[in-house]
Amino acid sequence: MPKKSRAIELILFLAAAVSVISVLLITVFIFKEGFSIIKEYGFFNFILGTKWAPLSGRFGILPMIIGSIYVTLGAIVIGVPIGIATAIFLGELVSEKITRLIRPFVELLAGIPSVVYGFYGLVVIVPLIRKMFGGSGFSVLASSIILGIMILPTIINISEVSIRSVPKEYKEGSLALGANHWQTIKGVILPAAKSGIIASIILGMGRAIGETMAVIMVAGNSPKIPGSIFDQVRTLTGNIAIEMGYASGKHAQALFATGIVLFVIIMILNTLANAIAKKVGEGR
Repeated sequence: MPKKSRAIELILFLAAAVSVISVLLITVFIFKEGFSIIKEYGFFNFILGTKWAPLSGRFGILPMIIGSIYVTLGAIVIGVPIGIATAIFLGELVSEKITRLIRPFVELLAGIPSVVYGFYGLVVIVPLIRKMFGGSGFSVLASSIILGIMILPTIINISEVSIRSVPKEYKEGSLALGANHWQTIKGVILPAAKSGIIASIILGMGRAIGETMAVIMVAGNSPKIPGSIFDQVRTLTGNIAIEMGYASGKHAQALFATGIVLFVIIMILNTLANAIAKKVGEGR
């Protein structure tokens, strides 16, 4: 093997090794800092406890877990239909010229800082909810709307690529059999692209559940289990970000333990995404 090829191979190996080692070090650090409080306080007391009062020695994070689930599901309900519809529009219904005109705006959504989304939610979405439904406006609904917008680029881009990757023979065969364009999209193209579409939804969920700043600005951050979409909510990421700056002792350990829970949820989510995408791909 030429020396140049060996050098390139070594560089690529080192890059991969750095990525793996970084993940391992982060994992070890989080578990080292947070596992002791889980062991001392009790796993089920920590996970299923409904009271978060660090100064009183109570570290139940169930409200934050449920809050994260609520805002993530809300974002999926809002973002997935819009994202997939946009992907179909760009991939199947318009000319390449119009697609090139629209795509930069979709990519711009991905480049906007999360604090800008949060500021927009604070100035526009929260007052609108307050005016229409009453209450403070800081709510599960406000968080879901903002996150639903933020996950659009992920869902649109991956779904569009999946739709465009469907062999042309599938479409031509369907049209030759007498199906119209929409019937072909619904019955042939979308089923053939469902692996990528499902992957885009799972990645969108990961994006939503891991968002911090925008959610903090519009959620209200009350560590209580929300009873409706108009109640204030606090997420796992928000809980860590809000309190880590002044936490110490067991309080800081509990926040690291919260990070462990979030870490495990993300791992489960990614594992499910890979398993579902693989199963769907094999079932084509």
